Amino acid sequence: MSIIIKDITKSFGEPPTAVLKGISGEIKDGEMVSITGRSGSGKSTLLYIISSLDKPSSGNIIIDQINLYQMSIKELHQFRNQKMGFVFQFHHLLPELSALENILMPTLKVDKNPKYKSMAMDLLKEFGIADKADKLPSQISGGEQQRVAIARALVMEPRFLFADEPTGNLDSLNGLLVMNLFKRINQERGTTIIFVTHDQLFADMATRKINMVDGLIADPIGL
Repeated sequence: MSIIIKDITKSFGEPPTAVLKGISGEIKDGEMVSITGRSGSGKSTLLYIISSLDKPSSGNIIIDQINLYQMSIKELHQFRNQKMGFVFQFHHLLPELSALENILMPTLKVDKNPKYKSMAMDLLKEFGIADKADKLPSQISGGEQQRVAIARALVMEPRFLFADEPTGNLDSLNGLLVMNLFKRINQERGTTIIFVTHDQLFADMATRKINMVDGLIADPIGL
């Protein structure tokens, strides 16, 4: 099982400016892959296309022999909800909901199975913030908010976790805590993790590094 990336290009604007210039490769199940590069190198664009949050101008993403961009919108939403988790630089928690309620948001699209509440509480305990379950986002720290966001991304037990600058809004201590959580999730759960970072220390924590330069992978064997 793997993610196959086939000749992905992406252009924006008119006249079009090429941001990705023909990216191909494979990410295997259980890998933890970092994507680095200067601003404008195409790293976040590549992440969003691999994760189905953006469409390429040309090329295909194939997961488990399924072409993401040949699926209907409904099929894609279902696939994404069941198999993918997402973490961003900003936590995007709903301010009127408690930490626990925020974590449970993805489960509302499926059913109200009580197992999800138990899983959410287990994640809060695992991340050291069980005592924050009933707190609003405004009542907890930035690092704790990001841990809640990671728990929300994991509550559906996704096979793939995608993260765009997950430590970009955190101090170095909380950033390291988040990256250690990612490493543990990857090792203990076998979750495939693909993350964008500008921090070389965090990039080095991955099992494989991809460095982007001007819409291309700098090292041709990176993917």
